Amino acid sequence: MFTIGEFARHGRVSVRMLRHYDALGLLRPARVDPRSGYRSYDAAQLARLNRIVALKDLGFRLDQVGSILDEKLGAEELRGMLRLRRAELETAAADAARRLAGVEGRLRTIESEGRMPATEVVLKSVPAVRVAELSGSAASFEPADVGPVIQPLYDELCRRLDAAGVEPTGPAVAWYEDAADGTVTVHAGLRVGVEPAPEYDFAVTDLPPLAAAATVVHRGDMDAVLPTVQTLAAWIDENGYRSTGYARELYLQVHEDHADWVTELQEPVTRAEHP
Repeated sequence: MFTIGEFARHGRVSVRMLRHYDALGLLRPARVDPRSGYRSYDAAQLARLNRIVALKDLGFRLDQVGSILDEKLGAEELRGMLRLRRAELETAAADAARRLAGVEGRLRTIESEGRMPATEVVLKSVPAVRVAELSGSAASFEPADVGPVIQPLYDELCRRLDAAGVEPTGPAVAWYEDAADGTVTVHAGLRVGVEPAPEYDFAVTDLPPLAAAATVVHRGDMDAVLPTVQTLAAWIDENGYRSTGYARELYLQVHEDHADWVTELQEPVTRAEHP
């Protein structure tokens, strides 16, 4: 079972939106604690969440989404609708292109339901690493919100490192934190071998180790990371673990063509406590 925050991260939606879906009867929690009122969700509910978000992105009102889901819309019908939306998005600007990648990610996840995942999840420890970093704020953890924030951060970080004469010593790593105002703080980091110094116009920090992390390699554009994220979520749930935070992103191979990127997702986990 996932807390509402964990389920929101794996579905790439906001906690506020999950509460809204609950209030409308679109996606009820699997369990609500009678004493605390805390909501809990099953990994299997990601399938319904994918359909809700995909239909919403197609332009349907949420009351229409409910009616469509109650009629048990199949993957074939949904695929046709998403392809129509894809044709529309291909003519739009760069921000619409990011949304297109998100829709395609939902589609691939829906189409792969019930199949064995091709990606391999590995449980391991992750050592501490020293990084130079810049941070920014994204409206949510959805790829469409994170993408426009993180790329400019890396462009600016590289510029500042070059101006300071500091050479990166390893691949880039990104990590995320919830902010008090409901947004997500995006950290863009590059490994370095220098000490913090007041003359630097970037932070030098030691990213702490992860005692246990469920890790998986994603190949391709990070705008299409959703199926890999949800493969990781299913593995965590099925193997008796629970997530303890956002997954770090270790960029192992970065090319001009984002389709050739290789990124390792490192999600901190601990053993789940079952009643």
